Amino acid sequence: MPDHDANTRKDNLRSGTPFWIKTPHSSIKTEPRLSRDRFDVIVVGAGISGALVAEGLTRAGKSVLILDRRPAVRGSTPASTAMIQHEIDVPLTILRKKIGSDHANRAWLRSVRAVADLVDLTADLKLGCQMLRKPALYLAGNALGPRALLKEVKARTDIGIKADYLTRHDLIDRYGMDRPAAILSPASASANPAQLTVGLLEAALARGAHLVSPVEITDMAEFPTGVALATRNGEVLLAEHAVFCTGYEYLPQMKSKAHHVSSTWALASEPLTGLPAWMKATIAWEASDPYLYFRTDEMGRIIAGGEDEDAAETNSDLRKLAAKAKTIAKKLQALTGVKIGKPAYAWSAAFGVTDDGLPMIDRVPGLERVFAVMGFGGNGITFSMIAAQIVTAEILAKPDPDADIFRYR
Repeated sequence: MPDHDANTRKDNLRSGTPFWIKTPHSSIKTEPRLSRDRFDVIVVGAGISGALVAEGLTRAGKSVLILDRRPAVRGSTPASTAMIQHEIDVPLTILRKKIGSDHANRAWLRSVRAVADLVDLTADLKLGCQMLRKPALYLAGNALGPRALLKEVKARTDIGIKADYLTRHDLIDRYGMDRPAAILSPASASANPAQLTVGLLEAALARGAHLVSPVEITDMAEFPTGVALATRNGEVLLAEHAVFCTGYEYLPQMKSKAHHVSSTWALASEPLTGLPAWMKATIAWEASDPYLYFRTDEMGRIIAGGEDEDAAETNSDLRKLAAKAKTIAKKLQALTGVKIGKPAYAWSAAFGVTDDGLPMIDRVPGLERVFAVMGFGGNGITFSMIAAQIVTAEILAKPDPDADIFRYR
């Protein structure tokens, strides 16, 4: 008798299928055609960024059209490991040197707030997306050693972000991992990113939003009272504002020397038993290049990723996917002692990164009514929440006090 589970696993590995799109409630029905052509706001992109923007705008009473050239929730969002970190890719001590203490401090504080706001939002909307508050464990590595981590703890605590310095003895005793030091912080979370996005889109639709795909925008024009977007099928859509939430597939007008596209790889194990209690309750990542990051889901699967490359196209190589998944699994075992065996899923994705680790959330250069959000790096969901808050505030003519930190550059 054939082993159907084994065959399915092989198919998932060969195709690079992200784990999340195989989970329940990870898809949403879209309208096949446009029922009207005028809205307050058109949101282009039906991933986590577009969903959060649409939710925020509809909550503010705006009429919203959400478009995607793919099926909804099938872009880069389901490729996320959904470690919703308050910790920005660039440590606070280093970010201060890059952009100054004021902006760096505010960026880190806003990131902490964004995670808390997102957790609260999912609770308010009663979204079934496995959202859980979790502490984050940041392990010393080849990028930051013990002294650097100790300075990082002081920098964070000085501005009111809780962070505890752990010694090698602490790590071995509490976590069974032999690293010279780590930072433990309480303010992160994890979730199922596909279910989270679907839930947010459903909330927007319940308030009257429309979700249409596939629709591809090919041109746009701005006039004093609004914008016009042209589709590949020849329609012209009108709105007071437009927001492009298209991730690494950014508008040509947003091209910047401070931004580039990289590739990342991830895997999900079969459900495992006997995992350490700390692993079920904590997300972890390394201060290394390349770095390893991992967490578990409610079924006991380990979700791990890393091995990033500064290349936009290498993630499409399925042979490289197999090799990267093997490397990630080996690194995980060497660090934690947990052997996951052959992954149930392995996948890869492209994502936009910036030199300072901060996203670009701003009007498109030369335009007043068109916004774009991009360059989210390893903080995609956290920065998506910040983007939704800033863009919604700008459209409501109530500027966000932190908007200047995330301008186009």
